[in-house]
Amino acid sequence: MLRGVTAAVLGATIAACQPPADAPPLSQQSATPEYLNPNPRAPYSEGVRYGGLIFLAGKTGGAGESGVQPETRRTLESIQDALERFGSSMDRVVKCTVFLVDMAEWGAMNEVYQEFFPDNKPARTAVGISLGGDTRVEIECIAAA
Repeated sequence: MLRGVTAAVLGATIAACQPPADAPPLSQQSATPEYLNPNPRAPYSEGVRYGGLIFLAGKTGGAGESGVQPETRRTLESIQDALERFGSSMDRVVKCTVFLVDMAEWGAMNEVYQEFFPDNKPARTAVGISLGGDTRVEIECIAAA
């Protein structure tokens, strides 16, 4: 009985992830070498569509005002731009992973993060990590197409 229920739930989940018929093709999108691929010889995609999901590579805020809040804002604006180019939007994000240089900055990052997800609250993981350079935050996400 449990196997039947599990199979039915899994089947429904996979069916729900199928892209809409009018979704633009995305298979592999090239990253902007200056921003997302510092090593032009490395294989890299800004986003990959798999079934009805878009997996965006981690993004940072790039050049601009320093600090976790301005960097978080620029990072989420970059994610928003990419999702729109790929036929999705911020309200279709289902999962984010936030990488912070200093976990003590989580609250400050979260203040800006909430502005981009006022109604849709994607699942989220935040981890402390060394990003190198002056970068304070990196965010990757998964969105429905």
